[in-house]
Amino acid sequence: MSEWRHWLRRAAGEGPTAMISVLAAEGSAPRDAGTRMIVTGADAFGTIGGGALEFRAIEQARAVLGQPVGSWRVQDYPLGPLLGQCCGGRVRLLVEHIDPTRLSWIGEAAEGRTLVTTLMPTHISRCVEYGMAETKLSARGDGPRAGSTFAETLGRRRRPIYLFGAGHVGQAVARHAQSLPFRLAWFDSRPVFESVEGVTVVSEDAMEHCIAEAPDDAALAIMTHDHALDFRLTQAALGRPPVAFTGLIGSATKRARFLSRLARAGVPDAARRRLTCPIGLQGVTGKEPDVIAIAVLAQLLQLPAADVEVSEIEGVTVGAS
Repeated sequence: MSEWRHWLRRAAGEGPTAMISVLAAEGSAPRDAGTRMIVTGADAFGTIGGGALEFRAIEQARAVLGQPVGSWRVQDYPLGPLLGQCCGGRVRLLVEHIDPTRLSWIGEAAEGRTLVTTLMPTHISRCVEYGMAETKLSARGDGPRAGSTFAETLGRRRRPIYLFGAGHVGQAVARHAQSLPFRLAWFDSRPVFESVEGVTVVSEDAMEHCIAEAPDDAALAIMTHDHALDFRLTQAALGRPPVAFTGLIGSATKRARFLSRLARAGVPDAARRRLTCPIGLQGVTGKEPDVIAIAVLAQLLQLPAADVEVSEIEGVTVGAS
């Protein structure tokens, strides 16, 4: 179970305490939905990541400590020029002034159980349930408001997929990944894809930066429109500390050519062995975008679970209570 429960119980017993919860994360966000941190007037416990994002969130948390106990607000942050992050993405946060008299649910909030949160006009109500149905909460559009109820499964984490390329196969991967235990950060360098929902259009330099900043449990899937860009991103992926998966779309011939070029570029043999190319489950021979996408996602589902302690909101049901 994540340490935020312990921090919350301890801090709330000592004085005014705020909690920051990531309700939804989209694109290249630093932490997943369900991540929490606890803030007091002098201290902060845990992290929601992102540097400038976390600094702003802590400011908001300390501001809400000046409001009555039980006060809360939903804050939306586009992770672009506003916060000086070039990889894009969006985060929706819930910031609340904890009411220490309403923490009886903590003792039942074990891993795998469902925490149900209801936003009331003057406070937040929580209880622990079993097997409540979930739907995903978006980081865009209208956010939760007074009367909204949402449910999260504690102790679960979605693996980040950093997808490079918004062509036919990239779009198929993004489409099929929506209902799977992944969090997609999707990039392309072509302005024409700015209108495609979920795609963050960035420069090629920014793509390399996103690879460098990807968490260790991320899966990198490289399938751009340009072989030169594919090579550049592959070299960047193999030049950083290992991630869970580095995959490149292409044939056995492309693999051989890339490995030869990578060797000439000085990429060590051990790093080159981390490259998966062709990408996707062996034995799936179809060339249709949906077939390739399903083969790739099935391959990613086979990756060992990351050894992390994160409480994540898998989804939410929003509506007036």
